[in-house]
Amino acid sequence: MYPIDALYARQSLDKKDSISIESQLDFCRYETHGNEYETFVDKGFSGKNTNRPDFERLIKAIKEGKIKRVIVYKLDRISRSILDFSNMMELFQKYNVEFVSSTEKFDTSTPMGRAMLNICIVFAQLERETIQKRVTDAYYSKSHRGYYMGGRIPYGFRLEETSIDGVLTSRFIPDPEEANRVKMIFDMYANQDATLGDIFRRLISDGSGDDKKWCTARISDIIRNPIYVRADIDIYNFFLSQGTNIISEAACFIGSNGAFLYKGKDKDRRKQSDLTDRDLVLAPHEGIIDSETWLKCRWKLLNNNQCARTKKGKRSWLTGKVKCKKCGYAYIVTKSNTTGLRYLQCSGMRYNIRCKGSEQTIYAHIFENHIYNEMKEELKKFQYLSNEIEKSGNVSYSKYKMEMLEMDKEIEALLNKVSEASTTLMQYINMRIDQLDAEKKKLQEKIISLSANKPINNLEKINNHIEIWDELSIEDKQKIADILIKVIYIDNDTISIEWNI
Repeated sequence: MYPIDALYARQSLDKKDSISIESQLDFCRYETHGNEYETFVDKGFSGKNTNRPDFERLIKAIKEGKIKRVIVYKLDRISRSILDFSNMMELFQKYNVEFVSSTEKFDTSTPMGRAMLNICIVFAQLERETIQKRVTDAYYSKSHRGYYMGGRIPYGFRLEETSIDGVLTSRFIPDPEEANRVKMIFDMYANQDATLGDIFRRLISDGSGDDKKWCTARISDIIRNPIYVRADIDIYNFFLSQGTNIISEAACFIGSNGAFLYKGKDKDRRKQSDLTDRDLVLAPHEGIIDSETWLKCRWKLLNNNQCARTKKGKRSWLTGKVKCKKCGYAYIVTKSNTTGLRYLQCSGMRYNIRCKGSEQTIYAHIFENHIYNEMKEELKKFQYLSNEIEKSGNVSYSKYKMEMLEMDKEIEALLNKVSEASTTLMQYINMRIDQLDAEKKKLQEKIISLSANKPINNLEKINNHIEIWDELSIEDKQKIADILIKVIYIDNDTISIEWNI
């Protein structure tokens, strides 16, 4: 009985414009000329690799000496990879197996036939990579026009059919019950005292779903997602300052629509906090969170890049706040087994960077007392200046906006002169536009800074906590420190504090 012919057929997807398995086998049967054969079929498998059940069964049969010829409809049915095809041909030669393509008449017994076969497999792989490129380009083209690109529906929305530029697609509309929870999440987190854990406990106590459906990571994902915001020019400026590619025009940011944030074409996956070179596109749906609240929450997340508080965080309310100026690593609080005293130690010495931190022993209770006194003094200054800061901040905000508007007008006027400009004038136009763009970027950073550093609304509440400091739990002290302090640096005998206020 053996050896016999092997007929191999493969189909990735069952589409109208693709040749069916049965049609492929009909072509292959013709090549047998009535000889005995066995069929090997892989349906629903790609040709980019050899991880296919019947292909593996075929290889096993070849190694057992049961096959004399492998017949396919077309060579890309058996492989689209040059490396896989080369390995396969070596195997065929080793076991004296001929290869036949019914539509591409190859004779693998001659060097020229093998060379032509290799050339064809190069083009087969090129075709596959070209198709992948077209699919990728089509995806980003559609996403940049605001089409719904599939995937999980974000919490707070449901889908409805719509049409964009005559193309049928879908868009999000708020789900009343879930949208109210999203608003509650943002309203709570906008309060400087609130943590992600507080929101999680509130959701569970309100019966807002199974414990397994909610966690602080999911809440964080909701807060950082611009799909919820009613995007206005402040949102535009925020993402511009973060290095995001903004696809939609600035004039379209009118404070009504949400926005889609994509990872960016040809970009590797990166941390969610990194917005550089990501793509922002205005969405066709209406947002549900005002831009001021969304920005307040987003800035809070961005500034919340302190060390994670493990059990060691219970040793001090300053855990995660103190860093070494020399090496950049955090100071940790350790406890002496002999004296029982707590002291600060640079964690950089644990990472083979030969940093010993401060040359003097820093006792935790003395250090905490010093920082507590600094917070009291800073709050006194802030209490007197807060009204003036708010007043001047509002004036500066309006002033910067007006300056940016004037720059946009000048840029537009320069662009209108391009069609009639001489070479010399074009050089001036290009140079001036570059200058204006640089100045605009600085103004945008100032506007974002003003938005991020508005005076604390609950100043009186914080002062009350400071007055009863010794009665507070370590968790409450940590919350107050998070509100007031961004980071504390130790450089030998020098202690410097960067404030959030």
